[in-house]
Amino acid sequence: MLVAVDHVQLAAPPGSEAALRAYYADVLGMTEIPKPPVLAARGGCWFRAGAVELHVGVEADFRPARKAHPGLRVRDIAAYAERLASRGAAVLWDDALPGHRRFYSEDPVGNRLEFLEPTGANRDC
Repeated sequence: MLVAVDHVQLAAPPGSEAALRAYYADVLGMTEIPKPPVLAARGGCWFRAGAVELHVGVEADFRPARKAHPGLRVRDIAAYAERLASRGAAVLWDDALPGHRRFYSEDPVGNRLEFLEPTGANRDC
């Protein structure tokens, strides 16, 4: 039986690790976690914030995920959006999901990320 999502894997082009670290750690506020040595040789970086873990792996023929994306739940979404915007990240609000406030952004290699916070009766979901 499935019990949880362990991590989400995103892709990035070779040599983009510095830009990824700047975005995921400095802009999003995640902590970089060490990759196992056998996997570290492949490049990329792993990040964690609470129970959320994102792995960004190197892909030689990389194309950014513009539709597919992780949906990341946040608290105080307005303040989090301001954090991203103040650090130069795009914030595109979308009101099409009932019971949630949400916005989209992109990491430095063009991968789409969704940030959302339930509202009203959906807060406990």
